[in-house]
This record gives sequence, structure tokens and C-alpha cells, in this order.
Amino acid sequence: MTQPPASKTPSASRPTKRAAEGLAGGLAGGLERALDPLTSAVKRAVQTGADAVANLTQAPGGEAEPAAKPKAAAPGKPGLAVSPLAVALPDMPPVGGVQLSTTQSGFYKHDRKDTLLMKFAEGTTCAGVFTRHTIGSAPVDWCKKQLEANEGQDVRALVCNAGCANAFTGKLGADAARRTASALSRRIDCRQRDIMLASTGVIGVVLDDAKIAARLFDLEKDLRADAWADAAATIMTTDTFPKGAHETAVIDGVTVRINGIAKGSGMIAPDMATMLAFIATDATLSPGVLQSLLALFTRTTFNSVTVDGDTSTNDTCLLFATGAAGAPKISRAGDKRLADFKAKLEKVMHSLATQLIRDGEGATKFVKVNVTGASSPASARKIAKSIAESPLVKTAFAGEDANWGRIVMAVGKTEEPVDRDRISIRFGDLVAAENGAVSRTYDEAAMSAYMKNAELEVSVDVGVGRALAHVYTCDLTHGYISINGDYRS
Repeated sequence: MTQPPASKTPSASRPTKRAAEGLAGGLAGGLERALDPLTSAVKRAVQTGADAVANLTQAPGGEAEPAAKPKAAAPGKPGLAVSPLAVALPDMPPVGGVQLSTTQSGFYKHDRKDTLLMKFAEGTTCAGVFTRHTIGSAPVDWCKKQLEANEGQDVRALVCNAGCANAFTGKLGADAARRTASALSRRIDCRQRDIMLASTGVIGVVLDDAKIAARLFDLEKDLRADAWADAAATIMTTDTFPKGAHETAVIDGVTVRINGIAKGSGMIAPDMATMLAFIATDATLSPGVLQSLLALFTRTTFNSVTVDGDTSTNDTCLLFATGAAGAPKISRAGDKRLADFKAKLEKVMHSLATQLIRDGEGATKFVKVNVTGASSPASARKIAKSIAESPLVKTAFAGEDANWGRIVMAVGKTEEPVDRDRISIRFGDLVAAENGAVSRTYDEAAMSAYMKNAELEVSVDVGVGRALAHVYTCDLTHGYISINGDYRS
């Protein structure tokens, strides 16, 4: 029951320190020219991001807001400051039929938890979407194979480790994944194919599955329903804050819960982003319904975010339905009784996806790119991605420069249909260009003031049709190089 993985551009492993030094040298001139006036300011923003957690706020209605004054060190990799765009982890009550446990298996040199176990009630259904990266990881291969074998029926557990991606590891990696599933299946008395696996971390290192096997007794012993916050923190790598979302919905008069957690900070690009996301509900939904909804909403959430244009080997999003709430079973995605559930599921996925951007490596600006007037949705999406992934555009955001000429460049290089003499560009409500030229109402002072905001919105109408697309991105700062330059350290 797996969805064909989303289209991605092949990507190598994160750079080693020597490769990153070369990257830094090659990019330094361009980045410093773009950021020179703000280099110290950006560095201060990254350094002082350690103040974030103490001041994270939650807006009315459950919408998270960025913290104004970050105040704590990141709980993931040592030395990282919490993103100045961080949001608070919401209260995540138990979801019927789901138990969680975390432990430290020793995949990191420093002291932190790195292994998550999620156990599900008998009869739990499951669906997944995965990377289309041509060098998929052993856990991705495992999940796709097992979901095909069990058709998404009666999935009993998920094991996820951080610190080792188990990708580009050949037969040794595949064997390690199989042994992990086998050890857990014996402990909880189920079939191997009813175990899902996920890994994140350094590419090219074979998973030491013995470390996980040695902790299975403790993981099972410590299972509890209220460990969602611990779970979100455990799967982090270069993330600077844990990511979660919670909603309740009504199906035919019965209240059901939806919880989701995710990780991801860099190597983020559509499609699927470089992330892991695990979403669970106590609704009763067939695997086919789960797959349809997951595929539908992935397009507008996880497939609509980009940090750096690079894609990953391990991207996985799994959706589980335990049926514990006692709601009627839904076997058709078009069932009208699912209307509220659909809206809330998309809300959870959208929240998780945008949190990935708020935690973009080195990010100081959260940016929404809107493209309208395109000839087709695919064309609108391609243009929006071009704007969102352009280093020149992203460094302009970092430099708080409303350089709309770079937006024009990013639009034109796609070679998509546009009407040059009808293109308009807005930053927020401020018009920068219209009818293919600078706006007669252009106000440099107002633009400069707007660009100082932590959250920006850029809207481009290309004047040839009615199609539209939205993509979320962040700025590109020296912090991105610093984080990736010593990723393996």
C-alpha cells in the first residue's frame, strides 16, 4: 500500500569536514558580499538563538508563534543555538492504542537519547510515503517492502534511531535492518513484516543493530502513552527544537485525536523534504484511506518546503490508525464523515512541515513564496521552488534586502511560460514591481522596514494563467556552512 515515492534529485551524503571547507571557500566570496553588512548581526542571531526555548509562545487556537527572545541551548547536537524562529512543542495528550518509549543506545559521542520505540494496538493500519532519492536507505527499503507485504494491516511497532542513517550501506545495512525488526518482533510476539523502521544521521555508516537489541528490554518496559515530547526530542539530529502537532477531530459524532512528530533541519527540499514524520490517530481507517489522505496532503505540506534544495536518502512519513477511539470504520477517502478529520490531518502535517523551515540550518527568516497567474499548477510550483531555492534570493533575505531583481532572475531561469510585461512582485502588501517594471509606488524605506521582520511573504504573479502554488523556505546565512562544515564532528 505504499505510495510511489515523491520525485527527488539525487544527492550525496552531507559534506565531510574537508569537503565543507572547500564549500565554504567557494561560497565565501558570494555569501560575504551578500551578507557583509549583516555578517555580525546574523552571527549574533545564531549565537543568541540559545535563548529560544524559555520564551516560546503558543497563540490562541493552537497556532504556534516564533519566540521573541530565545533563551536556551538546543537539546540536540551540542554547540547549536535554538533557532530564533523556534516554536513551542504543544501539549500532546495520549492517542489511544499508542505507547512510546525512548532510550540511549549510544549512536552519538555525547550524552543524549537516540532510539524511539512506538508500539501500536492490534489491528492498527498504516500508510507511508518515502523519498524517491535513487540511493534510498535500508529502513526505507524495509518499510516499502513490508507495507506491500502486509498491505498496511496490523502494523504493531516502529523503531527509529538517530545518529546513523544506515544509508548507502548495501547488504550489511539491509541485514542490520532485518535483525532489528526480527529482535523486536520476537519481543512483542508479532511478524517481522509488522515492524516499521526509520533511521536518520550520517550516511555511509552501517547500523550497529546490537546497540538497539541491547536496549529493547528497557524500551518495552518503559512504554507509556504520554511520552510524545520525549519521542520528538529523541529523533532530532541538527534540529534545534523538537517538532510536534496535535489536533482533535469528529468522525460521525465520535471525537478522535491526531498526534504528529517530525525531525528535519537541513538537506530539506521538495519532494518529501529530508525528514522523518510519524503521525498517529485513534480513528478507524482502512489502509487505502490512510494512503490516499497521506499522499494528498503531502503535496501541500512536506512537499512544499525547502531549506537548501538538497534531498535525502531517508525521507519517511508514516501514518498510523489504531481504531481505539471507537469511531466507525471508514473505507472510502471520499466519505463525507471524514471532512473534519481531513482538515485536521492537513493542519497537523502543515504545522510539522513549516516547523522544519523554522528550524532550517542557520535560518533567521521564515519565508512564504506565493506564485499566481501561472499556466499550470506544475509550472507555478516550479517557479516558486526556483525562487525559494535560489542562493542569491536567500542571501538577500538574510541581508534584509528587498532585491526584487533577484526574484525576476529566479522566475525567468525556469523557462516556464510567463508574460514579462505583466509580472508583478510584492513583499507583504508592498508592491515592488508591476506590469514588468518597478512600481511607481515603490518605497525603499518601507521595503527596508518590512524586510527586518522575522517572517516574510513574497508574492509573484506571472500573468499567463490562473494556476498557483505556495512554497515555504528560509534565508541562507553563514550559520548553514558552520553547521554542515562540522556535521560529522
